[in-house]
Amino acid sequence: MERVAQIAAIVTGVVLTVVALDAVASIFVPMVLALVAGVVLSPLSAYWERLGLSTAGGALLSLGLALLVLGLVVMLFQPLVAQLIEQAPKVWADMQSNIDTLRRLLANFTRLSQDVTEAMTTGAAPVAPDATGVALPTVADALLLAPAFLGQFAIFAGALFFFMMTRKEIYTWAARHLSAKTDRAQTTFRLLAAEQQVSRYFLAITMVNAVLGAALAIALQIMGMPGALLWGVMAFLLNFIVYLGPAVLVVALLFAGVAAFDGVLSLAPAGLFLLLNGMEGQFVTPAVVGRQMSMNPLLVFVALIFGIWLWGPVGGVVAIPLLVWVLVLNDAIDDPKA
Repeated sequence: MERVAQIAAIVTGVVLTVVALDAVASIFVPMVLALVAGVVLSPLSAYWERLGLSTAGGALLSLGLALLVLGLVVMLFQPLVAQLIEQAPKVWADMQSNIDTLRRLLANFTRLSQDVTEAMTTGAAPVAPDATGVALPTVADALLLAPAFLGQFAIFAGALFFFMMTRKEIYTWAARHLSAKTDRAQTTFRLLAAEQQVSRYFLAITMVNAVLGAALAIALQIMGMPGALLWGVMAFLLNFIVYLGPAVLVVALLFAGVAAFDGVLSLAPAGLFLLLNGMEGQFVTPAVVGRQMSMNPLLVFVALIFGIWLWGPVGGVVAIPLLVWVLVLNDAIDDPKA
């Protein structure tokens, strides 16, 4: 009975933790995103310190560079999104034509195979889908969302700045609660070492994604795809979200391929990305990252699904870096002599 009570207490604690994380998502999500960004940017903070900058000055400079990169990403995405919205009517018309053709072929096949023409002619005629489109957000909607967005942005920027400025003190505080008094200095060192390994891992993945994005952009440019450079940037960014990001990009490329080309060639952009992504996942990433940083695919998938379910797209972004940090840190703490 005591064992059952312990298991019940653990399950209850996990459920309550998940409920609490969901309830405070508007505050906790930007904070977690800031902590992950701070771990990734830790080598940059160390570099500023070696140049003689103060801790606060280095943290402020790192924050400024991070916000600059975010701004550039938003500026790059805006024309691509506008282009997709502009091409949506043509894509919808082409897709409707293909769907109608496929529907007629299936209807003919059904009549030939079942030989029940009379029965089918008595059925209700299919209702054509509404082609009115999806209503776009209005200026009023944007104004209502602006305060919440600005608040979360302020939380992200403040948490990132203070984490980078005090991360060594945070690790020292954590070491007092993770190890015995005699092992605190060693545990602090291990925490910093885990931070460095996660940052190196993220840097390696960033390089791989950059090569993937450049290869896709060049191939699409040769193919004559509009906005090839922007599609390369999108591939670079979405590939950070394992599994889900590439899947979203395939759908988007199918959408854009129908708008840009006719016939079988409309499938070429998505097929090309699938080929490049398969080569990246099977050969490039294992060679660059190495076996020592490999993770169980099931564990990665579960972490990704849980992150997306709990916090949406941001959860998908932070899930894998958090998983890497926890795994590396767990190995360091479990084996103090490592």
